[in-house]
Order: sequence, then structure tokens, then C-alpha cells
Amino acid sequence: MADITFNQPMDGGSIEPASRPNLDKGFNPLTLILFFGILTAGLLYVAYSIYADVDATHTRVTSYVPYMLLFVALLIALGFEFVNGFHDTANAVATVIYTHSLPAEIAVMWSGFFNFLGVLVSSGAVAFGIVSLLPVELILQVGSSAGFAMVFALLIAAIIWNLGTWYFGLPASSSHTLIGSIIGVGVANALMRGRDGTSGVDWGKAVEIGQALLLSPLIGFLAAALLLIVMKFVIRNPSLYKAPEGDKKPPLWIRGLLILTCTSVSFAHGSNDGQKGMGLIMLILIGTVPTAYALNRALPQSQVVHFQETSNAASAIISAKGAGYAITGDPRPAVTRYVAEHQINEGTYPSLAVLVKDVGDQVVKYGTLDKVPSELVGNTRNDMYLTSEAIRFLMKDKESDLTKQDVATLNAYKGSLDSATKFIPTWVKVAVAIALGLGTMIGWKRIVVTVGEKIGKTHLTYAQGASAEIVAAATISAADMFGLPVSTTHVLSSGVAGTMAASGSGLQMQTIRNMVMAWVLTLPAAIMLSGTLYVIFARLF
Repeated sequence: MADITFNQPMDGGSIEPASRPNLDKGFNPLTLILFFGILTAGLLYVAYSIYADVDATHTRVTSYVPYMLLFVALLIALGFEFVNGFHDTANAVATVIYTHSLPAEIAVMWSGFFNFLGVLVSSGAVAFGIVSLLPVELILQVGSSAGFAMVFALLIAAIIWNLGTWYFGLPASSSHTLIGSIIGVGVANALMRGRDGTSGVDWGKAVEIGQALLLSPLIGFLAAALLLIVMKFVIRNPSLYKAPEGDKKPPLWIRGLLILTCTSVSFAHGSNDGQKGMGLIMLILIGTVPTAYALNRALPQSQVVHFQETSNAASAIISAKGAGYAITGDPRPAVTRYVAEHQINEGTYPSLAVLVKDVGDQVVKYGTLDKVPSELVGNTRNDMYLTSEAIRFLMKDKESDLTKQDVATLNAYKGSLDSATKFIPTWVKVAVAIALGLGTMIGWKRIVVTVGEKIGKTHLTYAQGASAEIVAAATISAADMFGLPVSTTHVLSSGVAGTMAASGSGLQMQTIRNMVMAWVLTLPAAIMLSGTLYVIFARLF
């Protein structure tokens, strides 16, 4: 049924005879019919949802060009999530497949289902965290040619790099790829506007990512190696530390543990990575159909009243900080400059105070967000977003000299602004869930083979698979709890390497070198790709 031995490792080392899982069993025709049926139903559901949302605003359609752009942009955004799905499947399924805990075709469908569920229950907080890394002037003009150039450039760059690393079977981080693409757009946009390239990037976030690139593999390698050593002392069952014999399943308890960690990694991957696509899809919707998606028209009256209360409290604090200074004209350029450069000057507080008052006056004037005239929706949304971002940076700025009470008041006001502008329609979650879930069932084999066969010189044992998967699952939980930007892909791959080193199995150094090179090059490659594409698209559009 299956081959008896692995292929020889790339660096010429020897591999012990072991049973290789059957990775070549195809899906039956019924599964393929179901796959394309879900895909078609998803696309029809998206089209109907957009039609219903636009129709609910009673907007008169005068041109179908924005909807054509919307269709193309949505396909690219959902394409990114689809590629993300099969690129990152190995995080969850490689160990359960190579320990014979689940057959390959069952494992990928199981993982796809829990990725799907993870997206559906996600909060959306990560979605807008990714969006906030983009240059503020492009977000405020997302419906312009520069805005579309930005979205197309960063998504296509991320897809190209993900497909490239997938083709060579290298488990790289999709999150780092996307963030590198965002940095590239920020740098290119700043240079094209005659500014220093560093001014278009949140370098604090970039440094965090760089640290994660260094720390994630070390965490995975050392933690998985240590866990395996501890297991050997605590659990003295020799069969756990040997390669599977034939198609023999692992002991029931360790099989259950491996399936549980596979499930948790899949679910967490969906709930976290799926949100990145949501944020970008919302940007696309705001740019093309602002009347339906710029403001949360479903916000209840009670929250609008709460918004007015928090607005008055925040206005008092900011006005007091700006006392003695007066501004004339439009306050938005000064606030935009502060958000872009993070430097307080004498015009920052009075300008922000005026903008806060303007936003409050707009809400009071119309009573509820669904009554804001369609031609003004985009402007109101931009004012709210700009105010929210300015307050976010102000609360972190040491020069702002805010008390804890001031921060609490401003944070409550920011929450009110975000509830009006940062929302995810149900259909967006469903569309991303389908794209990510179906993606996990396509093209998974290349990276799974690398993780399962080409990192160590011997077949993955039950204990090695459990150690690497437990560390990956625990890392995701810690990252979510403490907000640490670690890569599960890096942790799992290096965790497998750590268990191989700890057991004396040996490592295939050519694979390790290729993986490390891919990880190191991810950020600069994504930055160069997206920056170049942004320049091309900006001139083309």
C-alpha cells in the first residue's frame, strides 16, 4: 500500500526504514463535487449579500465600474486567504499524518473544517490591527486610484511570495509575508510623496516582527526538544519513541492528544489568520461601496447615545490640553500629520479638539448612523477613523502626559468610534471562512512532506509529533494572551527539528538552510515585491 522507506535526504544522510503515510490517495468524486458546490454557493452568497446591503441604503446605481473593481478586488483578497489555507495547513496536519493518527485526506478535511469554524467565531480585532499598519492617507482615500493600487499591490505580493515558498515546500509565515507587503506599500507611498521612506512605516511593529522572526524558531526548537526529553523521563514507553510500524496507529491517548492539538491549531489559525483577509476586504468595501459599508448602520440607538457621552468627555480632556492655542481652517491635515509622524506639536491638540467636536456634531445632527446622507458617509467615516487613530497614538505617546483617568476616558471614546467604523458583516466572515477552509484541502502535500520527511533524518515518532504540536498549540495560546507576534509556522517547523536533535536522529542541513533563508528573506522580499507593484499600479491606475 505505502512505500517502505523514505527518499534519501538531500544532504546525503541515511534514513531508517519506516512506513511512509499514503499521501497520494485522491479525493473521491463526491468530495470534489462538494468542494465546487460550496465554492459556487459561497460566491453566490457574496453577490447576493452585497446586492442586499446596497439595496437597503436605497442608493441609486449610476455606474457599474465600482462593482467591477469590487469583484476583482474581492477575488484577489479571497485568493490570498485560499493560498493562506493550503500554505499553512502543514502547521496542523503534518504530525497527525506522519504518526498515522489520521489518514491524510481525513486530516486535511478535519483541519479545513476547524479553520472554517475559527474564522466564523473570530472577533475581528486582528483584522483592523492589520489595517492600522497601512499609511493613514491611503486608508482615508481607499476609494481612489492610490487606494486600489495599495490593496492590489500588497495582496498580490503576498500571494506571489506564499506561492513561491509553497512551490519549494518551504514552511514560511503568511502573516509575516502580509506585514512585509504592508511595509513595502508604506515605504513606496512615502517615497512617491517626496518624504523619507521611513515615515510611511510603523517601525515599532516592524521591529516586533523582526524579533519574532528570530525568537519563534528558537522557542520552537528549544521548547519541543525540552518537552521530548521530559517525556522520555516521565513516560517510559519505548513504542512512543520509535517510528510507526507499517500502518500501526499510536496509543489511543497520544492519538487523541495529537488530534486535539491538530484541532486547536487549525481553529486558532482560522480565528487569527482569517481576520487579516477580513480587514482588507472591509477596506475594499469601504472604497467601492461606502454608502453600505463605511459606517455601521446597524448600531443601536443606545450606543449612539453612549457615543455622545464619551465624545463630550474626550473633548473636554483634549480641549484642556490644547488651551491657549487656536487654529483656523481645516483641522484634518494637522491630525493626519500627527498620525503619520507620531510627533506632537502646538497644533496637535487644538486640531484634534476641533475634529472631535465636528464628529460629535455630525452624529448629533443626524441622530443615528443610518440617517447620515449617502454623499457624506465617506467623510464622516474618515473623520471617525482619523480621530480614533490619533487618540490611539496619543494614549501611547509619552509626551502626551495623560493621567490614568484621561486614558480611560479617551479609551472609552475610541471604543465608541471603533464600534461605528470597525465592523465585519456576517457574509464577509462566511466568505473568508469558505476560502480559508477550502484552501486547506488543496496543495497541502508539498509543505507537509517537508515537515514530515525532510527536516530530520528519521521518521517522525509519536513522541516527537506530540512534542512539536503541543508546543505549537501552546505558543498560539500564549501569543493570543500576551499579544506576542510569534509565527506558528516557524514554531512547529523548528519544533520538529528540535525533537530530531534531542533524540539524536540528526537534521537534514540543506532543508534547514533553505527554511532559514526563506524565513530571513520573507520580510525584505515581500517589501520589495509590494513596493514595486504599488509603484506600477499607482501609475497604471
